[in-house]
Amino acid sequence: MTTKMSSNVDVKELVELEEKMLNSRKYIGIFGKAVVLLAVIWTIFQLYMSSIGVMDAVKFRAWHLGFLLLFSFIFYPATKKSVGTRKLPTIVDLICIGLSVFVIFYFLFTYDTFVRDRAGENTTLDIYVGALALILLFEASRRVVGIGLTLIALFFLTYNFFGAYIPGLLGHYGFSIERVVNLMYWGGQGVFGTALGVSATYIFVFVLFGAFLKNSGFSDFINDLALTVAGQTAGGPAKVAVFASALMATVSGSAVSNVVTTGTVTIPMMKKAGYSKKFAGAVESVASTGGLIAPPVMGAAAFIMAEYLGVSYSVVLLAAIIPAALYYLTLFMIVHFEAKKMGLTGISKENIPNAKKVLKEGGHLFIPLVILLIMLFGGFSPIYAAIISLISVVPAAAIRKTTRMSFTVVIDSIVEGVKGAISVGIACAVVGIVIATITLTSVGLLLGNNVLSFAGESILLAALLTAFISIVLGMGVPATAAYIIVATISVPILTKLGVAPIAAHMFAFYFAALSSITPPVALAAYAAAGIAGESPNKVAVESVRLGLIGFIVPFFFIFNPTLLLSGGTVMEYIYAGGTAIIGGIALAAGLKGYMFRKTFLIERILLLLAGICLMDTTLIVNVIALAVVGGIVASQLLIKAKVVSELKEPQHKESEDMVENEINEKVTN
Repeated sequence: MTTKMSSNVDVKELVELEEKMLNSRKYIGIFGKAVVLLAVIWTIFQLYMSSIGVMDAVKFRAWHLGFLLLFSFIFYPATKKSVGTRKLPTIVDLICIGLSVFVIFYFLFTYDTFVRDRAGENTTLDIYVGALALILLFEASRRVVGIGLTLIALFFLTYNFFGAYIPGLLGHYGFSIERVVNLMYWGGQGVFGTALGVSATYIFVFVLFGAFLKNSGFSDFINDLALTVAGQTAGGPAKVAVFASALMATVSGSAVSNVVTTGTVTIPMMKKAGYSKKFAGAVESVASTGGLIAPPVMGAAAFIMAEYLGVSYSVVLLAAIIPAALYYLTLFMIVHFEAKKMGLTGISKENIPNAKKVLKEGGHLFIPLVILLIMLFGGFSPIYAAIISLISVVPAAAIRKTTRMSFTVVIDSIVEGVKGAISVGIACAVVGIVIATITLTSVGLLLGNNVLSFAGESILLAALLTAFISIVLGMGVPATAAYIIVATISVPILTKLGVAPIAAHMFAFYFAALSSITPPVALAAYAAAGIAGESPNKVAVESVRLGLIGFIVPFFFIFNPTLLLSGGTVMEYIYAGGTAIIGGIALAAGLKGYMFRKTFLIERILLLLAGICLMDTTLIVNVIALAVVGGIVASQLLIKAKVVSELKEPQHKESEDMVENEINEKVTN
């Protein structure tokens, strides 16, 4: 493996592009070295406390938040003017850094007295410090996460104070500043709640693991492997995008990061192959968004879901397998049918790496992932499995000289991991304010009761309303934070109607994650549009069409959790998975209007209906749907065979592509 991608795009250029898109700074000189040293110290502290260290949970979360705030003001500027390489932070940044250190150390030194001696009673100074800490957190959120989540959290925070002036069901008596600050900062339900606790343990370690694996040459290897598997097939570049993004999803768990990492290679390849800019951007954004729902990282939400459900991490991973497989299979087949419909060919053989050589030079990079999966399904805790897998990256990469990680690369991986942990960590801290508000004001219970009263006993209607709430609340918000907000409100609605808890949580998570490609705020689609040079809204609309399976499957697994490998037998799981796979292919053919040839309108409609029906597991419905699909397949093959036989007469000497085009033209006519 080399430091170059298959398409001769320098890995450093990808990193620089990603940092530019995330508005992250880079420091040089003495301060730059100090920042790197601080990142190493934080990493060692996190790994120690996540493994063998012992500390009160709230204090550990306070340390974690302290480092998050510190690095937020170091790496992320207040305005775009100070983005880029610098020797020192600005005066405003230094003030924020100093205040962050003060509020965290005040909390750490005062907390024991606050709990034991004062029985949870705050002094006036406690309230001032807590209020200052919340202001700093909001500013860090604005810089790191963006304005979307920050405004949502600010709305919920102010709702605590001004709810008394809101008439009707959403109004409440209002709460004092002292009570709100006490709950949000000094209590365990606000900023230092479960979400930040998961960030301090699971998320940090897994994000660091992803950074190490990526910098070991794994991303290069994945792109080369994708080229060998799908590069020469029809529409090869788009299939490479799907395949590479699916594999990168196992370590990234971030839609935008996936787009930036693989999209700068795959989108230009797709455009060159003949795909439209809109389609190329949409394929990459949909494939990258799949990283949020694909095991084992799942945008870090898998850890929080396991905490909420009180189950092992492996249960969540198993539940995600079939839906994620359906998502990528359908997208892959859409790409294939689009290529056949357009008469596109694959990448020429001379531009495809040798498969044996690729596996020989990079196959060993799978070792850390294999260790991770074996340990997870072997009953080890996710943190322990992640730490052991993280430790294994450097020796695994050292097996071959071309992938060996130097000391500089290791340090760079630590810094990259720290930067990745900041965005998720700050989001988790801010979303704690939302959760605490929902609990304090009972607004979640009110919304839930109103939805239930409107939906009656209809699970489908309640699910539709829940999906709408999930998409709206998830717009412009990182998937993990969006899931936490949505789960707090929508999961109780579904479970009260009898939906299995894991299905309700997965339903909420799917729609929160899919907000990354749902207009009007579709972060993954916007990132892909920037690379493709296309209108963001056009890419977003096309992304919704290509990712349709992601919007359909959740409605089926809430009625039948066998698609989540839950509540059934092995044979039921095989049956549910098999019919769903056929349904996914039928949906893809219906969406693109092509299977073995162009479809008639009635065939297209029937394929869409049959594909949806095959997501169900009712026997009679499946039999009818399979019969419909079988009939269309037979019709397609018979008509194609007839046209091909006519074209094989002596006067027809066209190439295979020309024959394909003529078949489509004759069928259309």
